[in-house]
Amino acid sequence: MRLAVYTPAVAMAIYAHPDDADVAAGGLIALWSSMGAAVHLVVLCDGSKGSHLSSDSTVAVAQTRREELLDAAALLGVRQVHCLDYPDGEISNDLVLREALVGLVRSVRPSIVVAPDPTATFFGGVYVNHRDHRETGWAVLDAVAPAAAMPLYFPSQGLAHRVETLLLSGTHEPDVTVNIESGIHAKVAAVLAHRSQMGGDADAIAEVVRSRAAQAGRPVGVSFAEAFRSVELDA
Repeated sequence: MRLAVYTPAVAMAIYAHPDDADVAAGGLIALWSSMGAAVHLVVLCDGSKGSHLSSDSTVAVAQTRREELLDAAALLGVRQVHCLDYPDGEISNDLVLREALVGLVRSVRPSIVVAPDPTATFFGGVYVNHRDHRETGWAVLDAVAPAAAMPLYFPSQGLAHRVETLLLSGTHEPDVTVNIESGIHAKVAAVLAHRSQMGGDADAIAEVVRSRAAQAGRPVGVSFAEAFRSVELDA
């Protein structure tokens, strides 16, 4: 594990659900935004099934979650949010999704893309990684390496662009840690902005976010951090 420093001019975070990026990489996004980077957030799902109540309307849930997403993104300093509006549970790493992601990457032209690690399935014997997370991760990998960088893939989606670095969150094989001490307050605030998803005491949830970031920082001697699996893509 190494403490890494990244200073992108343009970065992109691609996640499945409205709250995923804040939980996984909110500190990093806030850090980059504070440094002047143009950070674009791509959210694939509309969040419409993010409720445990069968009486809830999927339309109303989606609207609430869109509002929460935009509030959280503003707290992190995100330059632009791109919503693909897939219904929850209906993401597949197919040609249509890969083409859409290639188009976004070629339009925004980030040097770094942050996304979920699709190889992480089971966590501690108590959690199975959501299918949307895994399908999102695989689609990002396939869209970035190699499709976006090679002009004969999806030629209608603009000029080819090579992403230099992939940072994969929620991984069982982290190899880099990023110091998010300056971004922890924004990360906590962004997570708490997803009020419909909290289901508990805000102070307790804030403490969980800080505790996990503190745990990630201990191996490298910083107060708060986020850990990732890094992939440096060849030219």
